[in-house]
Formats: sequence, C-alpha cells, structure tokens
Amino acid sequence: MLVSVLTGFLGSGKTTILGHLLRQPDFARTAVIINEFGEVALDHDLIEASEDSLIALTTGCLCCRVRTDLAETLQDLLRRRDAGSCSPFDRIVIETSGLADPAPILQTLMTDPTLAERLVVGSVATTVDAVTGSRTLARESVSQKQVAVADRIVLTKLDMVSAEPALLAQLKSLNSGAPIISGECGRIAVRDLFAASLFDPSTKSVDVHSWLGHDHEHAHIHDTEIESCTILREQPIRAVALTLFLEALAEHCGANLLRLKGIVDIAENPDKPLVIHGVQHVFHAPTWLERWPSNGRLSRIVVIGRRLRRSWIELLLDAIQAEVADVMNDADGSFSTIMR
Repeated sequence: MLVSVLTGFLGSGKTTILGHLLRQPDFARTAVIINEFGEVALDHDLIEASEDSLIALTTGCLCCRVRTDLAETLQDLLRRRDAGSCSPFDRIVIETSGLADPAPILQTLMTDPTLAERLVVGSVATTVDAVTGSRTLARESVSQKQVAVADRIVLTKLDMVSAEPALLAQLKSLNSGAPIISGECGRIAVRDLFAASLFDPSTKSVDVHSWLGHDHEHAHIHDTEIESCTILREQPIRAVALTLFLEALAEHCGANLLRLKGIVDIAENPDKPLVIHGVQHVFHAPTWLERWPSNGRLSRIVVIGRRLRRSWIELLLDAIQAEVADVMNDADGSFSTIMR
C-alpha cells in the first residue's frame, strides 16, 4: 500500500488542497493523517471526511516525535483496517505540519520493520505559496528542505498573484528534477499531485521517468547550498560497488544528503533493475523491478543535498568501481556479491 506525503511551509495551502482532494472520486478509499503543531487541532475541522478515515496528531511536530507517534498511528490504522473497524482504504496520505522536516518522516516509513512489510513510500508533494514563497525560502531552512525532497512542487495562491520568475528560479535551484504544477484555489487532480510514485498498484506500471525527475545532464546548480545532480551510467554496476558507494555517501555526507533515489543496472542481475531510495543516512532496503521500464538499461541515480558536488560524487563512484574491478581481477573473477 502506498503512503504519500503532503508537505509545505505554514500557510502554503496544504489543507485547502487536501480538502479539495477528499471530495474527488479518485481520492476515495484514502486514509488521511494530519499533523498539526500545537495543542488544539484546527485543520481537520476544515476538511469534510468521515471520522474513521481522518486522524489528527496534535502531540507535536511529526519530525520531532516521528519514531513513536507516526509509527504507532500507522500500525493502529492498519490494525483497524484488518479488523474491519474503519472504512476500507487503499492509500494513506500524511499531511505534515508546516514546520516539519519531511526527512525523518520518510525515514520512519522506510526503516520501521512492521510498517515496511505492508507500506511503500510513494511520492512527496510540497506546496509553495506564490505570494510569500520567495521570502520564505530565503529565510526558512526547513522550507528549502521541503522543496528539496519533493517529487512534485505545487504553486498555490495563483489566483492572487502570478508566479514570479525569481520564485521559479529558486525552486529550480533547490530541486531541478521536480515538476512545478499549479494548485490554484486548491484545485488539483489526484493523478497530478501524487503521480511521481515508482509503483502504481492499480496498473502495476513503472513510472521511473516521473519518479526520478525529468532533468539529467543539467541538474547541478551552483547558486545555492542545496544542490541536485543526476549520475548516469551506461555500463552495469557491480552490486558490491553500489553498496560501497552508498555507504561512502552516507558516511561522508550525513545529514547533508537530503535524498537519493535511483534505478540501477546491476551486473550480477541484468534482467531486472534495482531500485534504491534513501533520505539522509537512512536507505530503504533495495528492491527489484520485474522488468526494465524501457528498452534502455541506463542507470540513473538522483542525489539531492547540501554542499554536494557532482564531480566529487562521480569521482567517488568511479574510484569505487575501479577498486572493485581490481579486486575481482586479482581474485580471478571469483569474488561476487549480490545485493538483497
């Protein structure tokens, strides 16, 4: 079951969009978790939904208490679904507090063993206020992070102002791979907001192009601390080389590695692509797709982080691949590691 995340800074229009989505037929059979920062919940009162499909968390910001509150809430929600004590649902959407760092939320979804058995991280949609977004991004680091990890960026309040070129440039500099879509008056289609998932359970389709973003060669930006780049490799990558590469990135970059996602051609298993997905130093267990989404078998790894350099990342991967090749040559090809 997919779990999607709707995030964005305070007042950027998340609740308005969510209220519109809940009235759409395509959004039926969806459980919604709303996190509000404060002692009194207000957002859930503004949304029309059945009581058992809407959960308000008011114990604080999810990014601060995520290891307990979110995991326990999701586990309880799944138990209620299994017991038939709530309306049936096929999808979960988490609306974060406007002050939430989405990274710990994604980490919990990826690493909690009980949740990982049943839930798959879908897409992250981030709302940005067209009126105040530029000033917010310049002032609030958490707003920058919300944009940086997004699969979709939704510009709101376009009924009040048009999108300024400066704001669009800021968004592209923070996340050049995420499409920017309009959410005027909260009106947006479900398929547009949460279209960036790798796996669609209704069609079993693979939407790798959308999931990884559209930008490839020119994803690296130099005018901001948060940068994005896409590493492309035409030749297969040894499983042990990929493992060492991810470990080295996590060790050297730490919290500066905001997000990593990719589809990789593994030399030991050429018939199926490997999907990798990580947030900061935490990586989801890699999974195999049943087939390649296109005729080409190009490995694509998107890296988003603070003060990262494309040249350094590429050199790191090249050096590790060369070292692994040398070891294998010395061992006469007897050394082999398969990622599981």
